[in-house]
Amino acid sequence: MEVRWDVFLIIIGSALVTFLPRVLPLMVLSRMELPEWGIRWLNYVPISVMAALVGQELFVKEGQLSLVNNVELLAAIPTVLIAMKTKSLLGTVVAGMVSIMALRYFL
Repeated sequence: MEVRWDVFLIIIGSALVTFLPRVLPLMVLSRMELPEWGIRWLNYVPISVMAALVGQELFVKEGQLSLVNNVELLAAIPTVLIAMKTKSLLGTVVAGMVSIMALRYFL
């Protein structure tokens, strides 16, 4: 089997680009003592990223703000209510899947 060097270098480069942004901050921040306000600020990063991803999927269709005839937005309502009541990831995912399937079938 012949090894193509260009493919090999692309794989190595991709591995480095994936590995370095994850490991370097971990190595640097593990040796530092962060101030209390920095730790509080970092606690909001996962929530903010998730809200941005979900918000874009719910409200933007084909580059336009879409609030009318938006099946995903309608399906999000019972999903959020189930999530708030049960605090269960499995229950939330199942509620979202059932909601979107039912709405797409009936609408």
